[in-house]
Amino acid sequence: MGKSHSLLFPESSRSFPGQRWINISLRTLHLIGLSGTGYGFLGNGNHFNWKAFLLLTLASGTTMMLIAIWNNGIWLLQLRGQIILLKLILLGLVFIQPLFHAALFITVLVLSGFISHAPGSTRYYSVFHRRRIDSIPWR
Repeated sequence: MGKSHSLLFPESSRSFPGQRWINISLRTLHLIGLSGTGYGFLGNGNHFNWKAFLLLTLASGTTMMLIAIWNNGIWLLQLRGQIILLKLILLGLVFIQPLFHAALFITVLVLSGFISHAPGSTRYYSVFHRRRIDSIPWR
């Protein structure tokens, strides 16, 4: 296997000191951003700065995603990673299609609930391999 494969797909998942607390902090910021975004989209969006909350949601979510990819790039091949990438695209569409911001937001919430509470056989499923993968198949 080449050097780039070992960087993206290490033999064992990586972590760093304090990662758990950083993830907890990022999830907390993510929930704050999501709550403010939801209020802006579904409540009084015209008189509320929901864009700052959306940016907090996108920044915290992207940071969590980058940590997951750094831990082990297999995340990109699993449904859990692909759903997160789809959610980022949908939230990004809010800026292009503002008339659909409520529908896009609800779709993201549904996807979030689905993937975060799905069994491992779903979360770790790879559409590329058509089965659950827990390690890189080409090792």
